[in-house]
Amino acid sequence: MIPQEIIRRKRNGEELGAADIKSFIGALAAGQLSEGQIGAFAMAVWFKGMSRAEIVALTLAMADSGDRLQWVDIDRPIADKHSTGGVGDNVSLMLAPIAAACGLAIPMISGRGLGHTGGTLDKLESIPGYTITPDADLFRRVVKEAGCAIIGQTGALAPADGRLYAVRDVTATVDSIPLITASILSKKLAAGLQTLVLDVKVGNGAFMADRVQAEILAHSLVEVANGAGVKTSALITDMNEPLADCAGNAVEIRNCLNFLAGRKTGTRLETVVLAFAAEMLVKSGIAVSSDEGESMARQALSSGRAAEVFARMVSMLGGPADLVENPEKYLARAPVEKPVRASRSGWLAACDARGIGVSVIDLGGGRRHPADQIDHRVGFSALLPLGTRVTAGEPIALVHAADDAAAEGAAAALAVHYRIGEEEPELTPVIAGLI
Repeated sequence: MIPQEIIRRKRNGEELGAADIKSFIGALAAGQLSEGQIGAFAMAVWFKGMSRAEIVALTLAMADSGDRLQWVDIDRPIADKHSTGGVGDNVSLMLAPIAAACGLAIPMISGRGLGHTGGTLDKLESIPGYTITPDADLFRRVVKEAGCAIIGQTGALAPADGRLYAVRDVTATVDSIPLITASILSKKLAAGLQTLVLDVKVGNGAFMADRVQAEILAHSLVEVANGAGVKTSALITDMNEPLADCAGNAVEIRNCLNFLAGRKTGTRLETVVLAFAAEMLVKSGIAVSSDEGESMARQALSSGRAAEVFARMVSMLGGPADLVENPEKYLARAPVEKPVRASRSGWLAACDARGIGVSVIDLGGGRRHPADQIDHRVGFSALLPLGTRVTAGEPIALVHAADDAAAEGAAAALAVHYRIGEEEPELTPVIAGLI
């Protein structure tokens, strides 16, 4: 196999055979390709696309580049959820313990921030001691005893995706349907899932800003996953504003704990979390209808069982045993907090969600290069939702920054990212469809 020949053929729009794709991905996993070659391949795929057969071959090659987990000793349905990425999207943090409290086993392999979107692993690393790459025995034990474990890719699970994922982040090749499909599903196939529910974001804060493209991606994911033997469906959800009322890392862990404590009811975030919980429970055969699934999820929250599952998962993976009870004892706060004030009176009519995600990176809460260190303290909180009536000078958000200069810059940027109108806006439903 000559890597540059495969790159050239894809650059020229030729269809690659399964054997060629498997050879290229095998070389990638073995460390035999340079970052330039990986980036060139990703860019060729971005421009020329892939057929369905090529996407299936790429997905299977990446899944087979490492170990595949088996869960024969767990008598619960093995299920998971994955998001295509958004801003203020911390659904997984609450959904995994809710689903586990309802009887599912959730071995969730998550990723770091990609482009302007936040990463579940980066958020979890805000928790002191939390191990995002446990060995296989600990991972299995946490899933079996706690009901869920949210971890990162180890070197043994889809290692080819781990390297390709990092290169895509810094080469402007994130928003490629074949690469997104193979990246998401290779990890899920390697995790030994029986059912999977996908969150395909659409809007100015998503990789797919266009509804048609989002539906194309959703169909690609669902068809490839079902073809690989995993029962899969996808919800298309709105990402024209941050999903939670915060964006960052430690601030989103605080949001998770508040959600599990019942302090985020009536929000867009709650709507999405409960919808995914219901879909997971129906797909796995635990609930017979979405209404029953949502009722079970609400009960898991109100009873405190979901919070108990989260606490046990954190403790078993090395985090503090009393994080749920004493979050401020462990979650670091940024030294500077500055309110962002409305420039005029009116309605919060629209926002640039992608711009908000980029502003988190500018604060130090994300990466420009794969080796960058993240400041987990920084970000935004108390973001008011679109459709809120505000008066001039009223806070619409709170900046968390490392110093005064960064706080001033972020506050000015965030103010620009929101448009205040004279008329109440017509809001987009947070759940746009099911595939």
